[in-house]
Amino acid sequence: MPKTPTDQALFKAAEAIRAKAYAPYSRFTVGAAILADDGKIYSGCNIENAAYPVGNCAEASAIAAMIAGGGKRITRIYVTGPGSSPVTPCGGCRQRIREFADLTVPVISHGVEGEPLVCTLEQLLPHSFGPEYLPK
Repeated sequence: MPKTPTDQALFKAAEAIRAKAYAPYSRFTVGAAILADDGKIYSGCNIENAAYPVGNCAEASAIAAMIAGGGKRITRIYVTGPGSSPVTPCGGCRQRIREFADLTVPVISHGVEGEPLVCTLEQLLPHSFGPEYLPK
């Protein structure tokens, strides 16, 4: 279980929103909670669609909530899902997180029946491409 008060709050937010996930096809519900640079927690869940590519991952939903709420940067992100293995962000979501987070940002991946895995974004997405590579 989460050890710090911050991770406990993020876990609670991720689990609360995971309960609202719309996953009738995979039945694999995921919640994500972001601590943003404004000090607020933003959360999102996965939303599936019969046309699979049109669905949203929990991490993408949480990022959208952060931007809509006025946050600009991710300082910590907590992802929850079923089972005992860590529920890590998919490749696309790792890149989405990269857009709004420094490489040192902790990403906590937690299959709620097991122990959380804590990695930095750089560990999850080594040799990544980010906005700093593009001309201004």
